[in-house]
Amino acid sequence: MSGNPDSSKALAQDRRARISGPELGSILIVNPEASVVRELEELLRHRFALVEVAKSIEHAERLRQRCEFDLFIVDTRLPDGSAMQWIETLRDTGVEADVVVTAGNVDVETAIAGMRARVSELLLDPLDSGRLTATVDRCFARRLAARSESRHSRSRGLDQPPEIVVTYCEMVKPVCSVIKRVGPTPATVLVLGESGTGKEVAARALHAFSGRTGSFVPINCGAISPELLESELFGHAKGAFTGAHQAREGLFTYANGGTLFLDEIAEMPLGMQSKLLRVLDDQKIRPVGGNREIPVDVRIVAATHRDLAEAVKQGRFREDLFYRINVLTIRMPGLRERQEDIPTLAHYFIRNLADELSLPPVPLTREDIRVLKSYHWPGNVREFRNVIERAVLLGQPPGTCLQGLGDQGDASGNETEASTMAVPGASLTLASLEKRHILAVLAACQGNKSEAARKLAISRKTLDRKLQQWGRAGG
Repeated sequence: MSGNPDSSKALAQDRRARISGPELGSILIVNPEASVVRELEELLRHRFALVEVAKSIEHAERLRQRCEFDLFIVDTRLPDGSAMQWIETLRDTGVEADVVVTAGNVDVETAIAGMRARVSELLLDPLDSGRLTATVDRCFARRLAARSESRHSRSRGLDQPPEIVVTYCEMVKPVCSVIKRVGPTPATVLVLGESGTGKEVAARALHAFSGRTGSFVPINCGAISPELLESELFGHAKGAFTGAHQAREGLFTYANGGTLFLDEIAEMPLGMQSKLLRVLDDQKIRPVGGNREIPVDVRIVAATHRDLAEAVKQGRFREDLFYRINVLTIRMPGLRERQEDIPTLAHYFIRNLADELSLPPVPLTREDIRVLKSYHWPGNVREFRNVIERAVLLGQPPGTCLQGLGDQGDASGNETEASTMAVPGASLTLASLEKRHILAVLAACQGNKSEAARKLAISRKTLDRKLQQWGRAGG
């Protein structure tokens, strides 16, 4: 990396004076060159909440499972695959973070691939510290501007928490009121409810109303092995255990100044529960293998679909932790308990999903509403949204999609396998439903395979392979 060291220090000091760095977010550097990585880390680590390093695509994917990154700095010379194809895959799966690509040289093919993957900037070697930091600043300035506009929009009249509380139901109005009242406080909140009722959305709404400048960081306590959970939450020191080749910050540090959402907290091991209780009492963490405590300012929102009081009786959850997190409880009702909301939610999801998928909205009749209200909705709002999305994709009334009525056929108008939609009791195989869904999206995109792959959240190669299997490779 080139550039005068003194001028680089002056630039960094100037930026620290203008932008308070640590709350700006997280960066993932994907580069196999150790010397380059060291310089990038030195340049960026003191300015951002989290800077992680991966030497390969496989390593980068493991880190992506750990947390969400605001910016990627990716070198084109990766040992285990094409950087541009990987970035396209990120876009296919909905990652909207800025991506800065570094390269030894850029040919026409690389430039086109960069445009297709919506790369923010391409930087040529040797990297100049001034240009790199200016590029990073531009990326984060865009994110800050977007956040500022979002806050401004709220100040102009957004007085309701997002999505799940788009409602007229008397049962949910108290939830909205509590979220708005408690959001600005540092109080710990426990959100209860069945799967799919919107517990995480409620937690995000609490964070949105908190005014906290840090990040909203979710973690599913049941999805991480007990051996790794402590390191994920608190971080670890170098050499703390086998494989800990470098020190790593935990999610408490990443959420500093923001909100940590502990989803499915009932699945947390008992030993980890006692350590969490100490952190909640002291507001300090000790990384695994570390010898000092680090103060943190983190608001905790926990959630579970289980009965925690019963778990306490059975000895599966600490009583003292239960009382510590149960400062305020918000219960998210199941969709079957709020049937008055079904027409409102249906209109809301039809409008938003039609915009998101660039498809025309589908009609919603009284018969559709009757059918939707008659269903039990074991998957709650999540299942409801999926049915509406299926209706928009296939251009069918939502009631028909739920009941499995109508003869769909494939995207070309030819009849396919059984036309029954995949709902409880339906006979359509998963492979048949997948084929019909992909062909319907392709037809809606007027044969544009790249656009269809993006909407399907799969890679273009996967789409081509499936079409070839079905004898529809052309077009």
